[in-house]
Amino acid sequence: MSASTTPKIRLRGLSKAFGAKQVLDGVDLDIQAGHGMVILGGSGSGKSVTIKSILGLIQPDAGIIEIDGRNVLAMNRREREELNDRIGMLFQNAALFDSLPVWENVCFKPLAQKRMTRAQARDKAAEVLAQVGLAGSVGDLYPGELSGGMQKRVGLARAIAGNPEIIFFDEPTTGLDPIMGAVIDGLIVDCVKRLGATAVSITHDMASARRIGDTAAMIHKGRIVWTGPAATLGETGNAMVDQFARGEREGPITMELRK
Repeated sequence: MSASTTPKIRLRGLSKAFGAKQVLDGVDLDIQAGHGMVILGGSGSGKSVTIKSILGLIQPDAGIIEIDGRNVLAMNRREREELNDRIGMLFQNAALFDSLPVWENVCFKPLAQKRMTRAQARDKAAEVLAQVGLAGSVGDLYPGELSGGMQKRVGLARAIAGNPEIIFFDEPTTGLDPIMGAVIDGLIVDCVKRLGATAVSITHDMASARRIGDTAAMIHKGRIVWTGPAATLGETGNAMVDQFARGEREGPITMELRK
């Protein structure tokens, strides 16, 4: 496979069980460089475990994870840390440190790694906050003084502060009203495009999925059951995907009742 056709992220046969529960059951997925991939699926379908496996937070039982053609699972600790420096993450609830001002949250990683002085970090934070539509003065506030939408913007600023090649987004519009959700999605698209990054998102918000995704993939019972253009969600012709996208009770997907 030539460099030009090598996926940015390639998963083959990814499997993971927790006790008797088989969460991932042979996930195969290609994510192309510079594209936005949205991973859909119901609660417990395996989408979060897939992302955590790519990030190295969970060790899969079997399978292959490649980034730029390199086997991530075979990397030593130093190689994995170098890879992590190329990755950004926007957490579902922003996951800001309440005891730190915004500017320190945005530049937490380079400060912790002593790659920036505090003065440099303040300047960098102001620069990145401007990219997500926030004034530099916001840097002196604490997370508790911010609205939910502003916290999401700060989380996005932190995710892009290191100019990552890959950015993961975990439910980026959760807890936001529809207008603020659209604003955050617009900022995500703009920031990803500016960086030329590859974006991987998990979301239940179909409007958001269509806005931020070039491609979508649906995971069900630990397997990828469909991939295709995100713009077609709800009209894919795949009964399972369309049921999920439309939020319909009737269809091939049934709720499993716990005993």
